[in-house]
Formats: sequence, structure tokens, C-alpha cells
Amino acid sequence: MNLVAQGPAMTAGHADELAKLVGVLPYAISGNAFRFKGAKAHPSLASWCEERHIDHAFVPEGRRFADLKLLAMDMDSTLITIECIDELGALAGKKAEVAAVTAQAMRGEIDYPESLRRRVAAIAGLPESALLEVYEKRLNLTAGAQVLLAKCKEHRIQVLLVSGGFTFFTERLKARLGLDHTISNVLEVKGGKLTGALLGDIVDADAKAGKFLQVKKKLNARKEETVAIGDGANDLKMMAQAGLSVAFRAKPVVRAQADCALNWCGLDAAVNLFE
Repeated sequence: MNLVAQGPAMTAGHADELAKLVGVLPYAISGNAFRFKGAKAHPSLASWCEERHIDHAFVPEGRRFADLKLLAMDMDSTLITIECIDELGALAGKKAEVAAVTAQAMRGEIDYPESLRRRVAAIAGLPESALLEVYEKRLNLTAGAQVLLAKCKEHRIQVLLVSGGFTFFTERLKARLGLDHTISNVLEVKGGKLTGALLGDIVDADAKAGKFLQVKKKLNARKEETVAIGDGANDLKMMAQAGLSVAFRAKPVVRAQADCALNWCGLDAAVNLFE
């Protein structure tokens, strides 16, 4: 196994210190990312990295990013920096109420479909124009997202955007970023206003995993040729189906079950997990 250590604050000096812990010399991937081939685990490794805001992961040797066929990721708080439903809640004057339910759902404390229904009901009556306001004025891509997507395009890796959020946002991001596949929920609109209801089946953890497997089968991809990135409990079933699961600035329940976690880096750090 190889150890990959990286982070905005990581330096060559940190790499030299880490080399003493794991018993092998570092190989520089970039200015703030290093690979330690054949590294051994050390009892203080996790705490050492945490104190210095450095992400670390043990990954199998010989896996190449260029060999991937499918990369799937969540939208809210993963590809983008916001939770769209929370921002819509803010426009409805109910951000604290909606955000509290979002946080419970992402920690896996309440059933996701029920949490979504409660949050969507809270924004009933908002004008449809509020969706565009969130998209144009509040939605930003996560640091490193464009680099990661460019690498996927370079190596012809298909990208699946999965979301318990809404098609208004996923479809615009698909067109803007050249994504290959999306799945998300449809908000009901009548008379130019949100009704507080959803149309069709809710995209929950099972739906995310099902879409991932559907695309994986279509691409004739082996498990080790896939990656899934997410932050919430409703991403876990999808992540379990991937060859590499990455918890991105995720809740503890997700970090505990993922193959590795990125708590400090941008999304482009996922590329460094491969050779």
C-alpha cells in the first residue's frame, strides 16, 4: 500500500517529518502532495496529520486515474459549496429551520425522504425565480472541482452527478460543466410558485446507488474502475459500490465508512490518490 498525504498547508518539511513516521522517503506529486510508496501504518499517523490539517490515505499501488471509467459525486456541499435547499430556506425566511433538518439528514439521524419532504414543504410559496437567484448569486463550485472534471475529460472518464437536491440545479451544472449523467428530484411549480411538493420518486440513498450501478453496467466498468465522492449519509450506499469511496468534508458517519477522507483539500486531491 502507498500513503498519500496532502493539504493546502503541507510542505516538504512536513513530508520529511512524515517519512520518519512511516519509514519510507516521500515522492512529490505536487508542492503540497506527497506519496510514500510501501509506507507502514503508525499509531500516531492520524493525529499527526489532523494537527497539521493534512489529509492522508492508504491506497493500493498501481491504480491509475487514467484507467477509471466512472466518477460519481454528490452535488450539494461536494461539487458545490452550498446546500441549495438551505439557501431556498433562507429566501423563505426559514434558513435555520431548514438547515437543521438538512444537518440531521446528512448525519443519518432521520430518514432522508421524510427530511426532504419537510424541507420542501417549508419553502412552499417561494416564487420560481428564487431558484435562479440561488443558482446565479449563491452557487459556487468547490475548490478543485474544475481541475478534477478537466482530468476526467482528459482521460474520457464519465462523470455522474447524483443529488438529493433538484433538477433545476443539476441540469444547469450538467450543461455548464459537460457532465455525462445526472439524477435528482423535481420540484413542483404551479402559477410561478413552489407548491412545497415534489414530482415523481424521491432520489434517496437507494436511488443514488441504483443510478451508479446502472451507469457502471452501461460502461461495462469493473468495480475498481469506479470512484464515488460524497459527504452525507445518503451517499453511503452509492459509495459502497465504488472501487474507491471518498468522503469529502463529510459527516463522521461517512468518514468512518469511506475508504478515505478529504477534510482539508479541494476536489482535485482525488486525482492524487491514483498514480
